[in-house]
This record gives sequence, structure tokens and C-alpha cells, in this order.
Amino acid sequence: MKKKVLSVLLATSMVVSLAACGSKEETTDNAAGGSTAAATETADAADTTSADDAIANLIAATEGTVDIQLWCSELESYQTVMKELTDKFQEKYADQKFDIQIGVESESTAKDTILTDVEAGADVYAFADDQLPDLVKAGALLKLDDYAEALQLADTTLDDVKAANVEGSIDAATIDGSLYAFPRAADNGYFLYYDSSVISEEAAASWDSLLEAADKAGKKVGMTLASGWYNASFFYGAGFTTGLNDDGTTTMDWNGTSADGYTGVDVVKGMLDIASNPAFMAVADGDISNQLASGNLAACVSGTWDAMTAQEAFGDGYAATKLPTFTVGDAQVQQGSVAGYKYVGVNGYSENSGWAVLLAEYLTNEESQQMFFDQRESGPSNKNVAASDSVQENVALAALAAQSEYAQAQKVGGKYWDPAKTFGELIAQGTLAADDDNAIQEALDNLVEGATASVE
Repeated sequence: MKKKVLSVLLATSMVVSLAACGSKEETTDNAAGGSTAAATETADAADTTSADDAIANLIAATEGTVDIQLWCSELESYQTVMKELTDKFQEKYADQKFDIQIGVESESTAKDTILTDVEAGADVYAFADDQLPDLVKAGALLKLDDYAEALQLADTTLDDVKAANVEGSIDAATIDGSLYAFPRAADNGYFLYYDSSVISEEAAASWDSLLEAADKAGKKVGMTLASGWYNASFFYGAGFTTGLNDDGTTTMDWNGTSADGYTGVDVVKGMLDIASNPAFMAVADGDISNQLASGNLAACVSGTWDAMTAQEAFGDGYAATKLPTFTVGDAQVQQGSVAGYKYVGVNGYSENSGWAVLLAEYLTNEESQQMFFDQRESGPSNKNVAASDSVQENVALAALAAQSEYAQAQKVGGKYWDPAKTFGELIAQGTLAADDDNAIQEALDNLVEGATASVE
């Protein structure tokens, strides 16, 4: 491992300020360089300024136990990996006592929970890329550029982090030239899992043949419709768009005609045709894994997070591919999808920000991403892990790669999600009639009006 030389300035200003992160009851005296004596001692001790010396100085300047609250996915396998990694982190800094509490918070809902009370939120948390603008605006993410020198304590730099991960994952976490989170995965997208013992590769190519094959097998095809993350796939496939304005509002054209010449009404009719099929199951957000485990499904739309469950459910028939085509007017249109990334960030209000940054970096480094892949088949953003034979040969990740040709980053504001969910519920529940163009248009108009509303 390369060693970075730290300046006396780092030893005095950065190390002590970052080390001011003992238990919350003990932070006052150490915070913001509060202990002049400790700073002087640290500076005097920095005759050799290797990263190892800086780590030793950091530990020496830290009083008591470092409290860090970590929030991550509720999935058991995810929690297991995080526990293993936090244990390894504590082994790396074995001279420092930690109390790292791992809480449960889905990556998909992290923003909503954090923003209810940012100051009470976790020090370190995992989240999906679409949440980053709102989190930054609320001060819920540290600007990592301000902690660049601290990363030298982990024998790395921000440039190393940027070079190690795929460009898109860095771009999505960058605002006004500053990086706000560490990339953990490049698999925040979805595709089709199917049981090849009852559904052929050819049948999986279109929703019509997919549902027909599932029905013959007495099974269902599951997909979440009551979510703007999933139902956008139909509109994106037909050439419709969403965008994010500088003021945080959303732009979208779903109630009109797309650049490809399709109307939003025709897209909805295609969705209704799928949703009304007896072999289709509208699955609640986050419940695909349970439906797979129950044996009800012959196929489903999901992501790599359900890979292990799908393997167990389908056994030797386990297969995956890009999403099917669906009917829009008289045409078969390839269903689109959302492509994105997952991150680990540090709360801007963390009292233990220095150690929290080091933990977040550790949870997302090459070794950790390899462990996430090995144990959860999580698609890495780290280039070295992504290039490995095991990743390249992975069934789920190959399907994700195939779907990526039809995927796009979802740029939407905070007002988008509730109207998109309500709209999806209309489809899932069969409230709209396929032959009622006026009602469909009204639903689309309401969706766009709500989703593009001004941010309060």
C-alpha cells in the first residue's frame, strides 16, 4: 500500500479537529481544536509524518469511545455484510474504541427518514443516487472535498476514489465540482428474472408472450407499479422524459407526445393491458422478494438485490434478461428503465465526522465492494471488481448490462414521487378503463401537475 506524507498542518489542524469525536458527552472539550495542549503534543509527535503516524496521532487525540450510528438496508444479507465490514474497520483501528450501531433504513427511503430530522439522523448511511440533490440541499451530506486530507489516514485520496470507480458513479455524486458521497454500487437498476423451466428465452422477450407462458404454468409475473421508479420505465421506453431544474422542480412530458411520436395515453393503455392480465401481479414496493420466496412467481421485474432470492426460488431454471417489449398503439416498444448508483455518505451534522468519513470510505473501498458482490451479488462501481471474471459471468449483472442500453438516469425533484405513486396505484388497481381516453388524459395531467409543482 502506498504511503502518503502528511504535513505538520494536517497533524495539528486536521487530525485534532477530526479526532474530536469521542462519545457525544465528551466532545465539547475536544471539538474544533479545543484542546491546545493536545494539538501541541500532536504537532510535536509528528516528526515522522507518514500515514501511520497520523493514524496514531488521531487515536491519541481521541478521548473515550467513538460513537457512530450507521443506517443501511433491512435485508438480512446486507446487514450481515455491514456487520462484518464494521468489525474489520474496528480491527484496522484497533487502538481506538468504537460503538458502531447498525440501524435499519432502506436505501430507497433514506432521504425521507433523514430529512424528517437531519441532526438526529445517522452519522453514516446508505442511499440511492436520486436522493443526493435533496440531501445536499438539506446539509445532510458532508462535502468530501473538505475531508480530503483526512482520507490520507486510510492511505487514499479523493483522486484515488474517483479513479477507482466508474465515471457515472462519480458524476452522479458530484455537485458544483464537489464530491458528496462514496460510490458503493452501480447496480441501482432493474431487469427481468424468470424461471427458464416454464418460460423460454423467446417468451421472455415480450409482455404478451411472457404473461401467456406464466398463465399456462399457473404462475404470475410480478412488478411494482405504484412507484415512480418502476412505472417510469414504460414512459422512458416510449421516448418520454423527466428532468430536474436548478430550483429543484421536475420537468416531464408524459401527458403529451414523446419525441418518438407516442402519446402518453397510448403508453397508459399498454400498461393497463399488462396490469389487467390474470397472470400479472401488481406487487407492493419492496415485496418482490417475499413473492419470489412464496413460489407464486414465474418471473418478476427487480434488481440485483433479489438475485439470491430468485436463485433459490427458480433453482436450475434461474435466468435473467432485459425487460420485455410492450404494446404502444400498434407498435412493440422496448421497455426502458432507471439506471443509477448506490452510495454511502456522512451526515453533515455528525459529531464524529472524521471517523465517520473514514468508515464510509472503508465500507465502499475495493475490498468491501468485492465482499458485497461475493455475498450479495451486488454490482460494483469499483472498476477492478467490475472487471473480474466472477462479475462478468454473473447472470443478474449480465441482464443489468443488457438492459442498460435502454436505461437512463432518473432526474426528478422531490415533488415527483407522491403523484407518481398515486398514478401507479390507478394502474395497479384497475381504476382507469383502457377505453376511456379522457379519464386517462386527466390522470396524466394530474400526475404532471403534481410532479412539476414548485418546491416549497
